[in-house]
Amino acid sequence: MSFAQDNKVIQLVVPFPPGGATDITARALQEVLPRLLKQPVVLVNRGGAGGSIGMAEVARAAPDGLTFGVATLSTHGVNPAVYAKLPYDPVKDFVGVTEIVKAPGVLAVNPKVLPVKDFADLVRFLKANPGKVSYATPGNGTIGHMWGELFKSSTGTSMVHIPYRGAGPAINDVLAGQVAVYFDQVAASLPHIKAGKLKALAVSWPTRLDVLPDVPTYAQMGYPINNDPSWFGLVAPAGTPQALVDRMQQAVAQALQEPAVRDRLAGQGLYPSGSAPQAFSAQIVREIKKMKDVAAYAKVRLE
Repeated sequence: MSFAQDNKVIQLVVPFPPGGATDITARALQEVLPRLLKQPVVLVNRGGAGGSIGMAEVARAAPDGLTFGVATLSTHGVNPAVYAKLPYDPVKDFVGVTEIVKAPGVLAVNPKVLPVKDFADLVRFLKANPGKVSYATPGNGTIGHMWGELFKSSTGTSMVHIPYRGAGPAINDVLAGQVAVYFDQVAASLPHIKAGKLKALAVSWPTRLDVLPDVPTYAQMGYPINNDPSWFGLVAPAGTPQALVDRMQQAVAQALQEPAVRDRLAGQGLYPSGSAPQAFSAQIVREIKKMKDVAAYAKVRLE
C-alpha cells in the first residue's frame, strides 16, 4: 500500500462553521500536517445540525485514508444521547484515530446579577430559590446544556435552561444581565472572566487551570462526576486500513509537539492530547454512555 496515495489530497472535515474552537484546532493541524505527511491536506467546513451533516459526510466517504472528520464530544457523545435519529452511527460508522485536544469546561456567573462568593454559595442560593435562576448555553443538546443538567442532577438544584444559537449570543446575554449563569468551554468565556465581567466558580479539569489558578475544579468541590472536560478528536470512515489510521495519528501527535501549534491551541484554552486510536475509540463509547445517562435524567430528546 502506498502511504502517499499518489499525492492525493487528504480532507479534514470540520462539522461546524469557521471561527469556532473546533475549526481553530483543525486549522492549527492543517498548517503543519502537509509537511509531516508529505501530502496535501485541505480543511472543509460542513456545518449544520449540531455537527451531524459533516459527520454523515465522513461516514459515507471511501475508507481510503483520504477523508478524516474532526469529531467532538457533541458529535460523538451528546448527539447520540439526545437525538432520536442521526444520519450516522457514532461507533459503527467510524474508526477512532486520536483525541487531538481536551477542552476544559467552566461554570460562570454574572457577578452583578448573582453576587455569590463561590461554588458552595451558588449551590446554597439555588437550593433556597429553586427554579428562579436561569442558565445560558450555546443551544439545546450542546455540551454546555449537558454540563448544566449534570450540575443540576449532581447538586440537587433547579435552574431554567435558556438555549441560544451559539456561544456568542449566549455570552452576550449573560454579560448583559439577561441570564445569570453560563456553562460552556473555557475558551469561549476566558476573555470575559479575565476582564472581571464573568466570575468563574468551577472548571471541569483534573487540576486547576494555569489560566484560572484561583478557580477550583468540580472534584475539589466534591463533585468529581462533573470534572470531565470536552474534547476534539479525529475519526476516519469505518474500514479505513489500520496502517493509514496509525500514520495519521502519529502525524497529529508529532504536530501537537510543535511549539507554534501548542501555543496557538493554548491561546484558545485547549490542551494537546494525541492519544492512541484504540484508546480514543474506547473513550467515545464511554462518553456516549455518560451522556445518555445525563439526557435521561434531564429528559432531553431532540428530533
